[in-house]
Amino acid sequence: MQPGYYRDLSNDDYHGGEGVSKSQLDLLHKSPALLPWSRNAPEDDEKKSALNVGDAVHAILLEPHRFDADYAVGPKDAPRNTKAGKEAWAEFESTLSGRTVLTHEEHRKIQLIRESVLAHPHARWLIEADGDAEASIYWNEQHTGQLARCRPDKNINAHGWLMDLKTTADMSRFSKSVYEYRYHVQDAMYSDGYAAHYGEPPAGFVFLVVSTSIDCGRYPVRLFTLDAEAKQIGRSEYQADMATYHECRERDEWPGIETLSLPAWARKS
Repeated sequence: MQPGYYRDLSNDDYHGGEGVSKSQLDLLHKSPALLPWSRNAPEDDEKKSALNVGDAVHAILLEPHRFDADYAVGPKDAPRNTKAGKEAWAEFESTLSGRTVLTHEEHRKIQLIRESVLAHPHARWLIEADGDAEASIYWNEQHTGQLARCRPDKNINAHGWLMDLKTTADMSRFSKSVYEYRYHVQDAMYSDGYAAHYGEPPAGFVFLVVSTSIDCGRYPVRLFTLDAEAKQIGRSEYQADMATYHECRERDEWPGIETLSLPAWARKS
């Protein structure tokens, strides 16, 4: 892959191709050996075909064509413990062609989440604004020269905004999720990719967060940006991870032993 902006790169080609991504840096941050492990370890096909609510919500909001191609809604009022139900499901399953099955209740929930997002005026603008969903950016990271890549959920080109859609089971814990899942590192890395391609940093990076759990009868929707301190910490971590990645590649050595400490309560005498 050459540095550039790719609108039509498939998800499989992106994840299976060259360049280091943020999710790979997350693995390397824990232990460098996890990066080559992730490329070679077998995947459980049954687990891959199980419903991923986050992906279904992402698809129905940002890639409705993919939602229709990847998901199928099962028969309604067709219990599998009845002859008629078994026949209905057998006929339905014969047409799946690899699509993930949604029950009517799961489909209803995903539709409600979609409508909840569109009920929020600023979230609706982010979803409906002209832009590229799932475009890929490749660039040579400025300090190491290593090929890096990112795939923003949406690039609202005309306004210089990057948007990332997140689902959460508990909206009140999202601030902790930022740290746990290193979303501050994602902010820094994606912003660098944007700047490398466009010649200037994005005007903004916003997280559109939707809850998959009901609160007062609704699925909450919030919009967040990170403050300057969080962005700086994310940038420092991102650059340190890139330096580690560069060193591992240069030496072709991927350390794998992690050091554990006892928890604070266990160290008390």
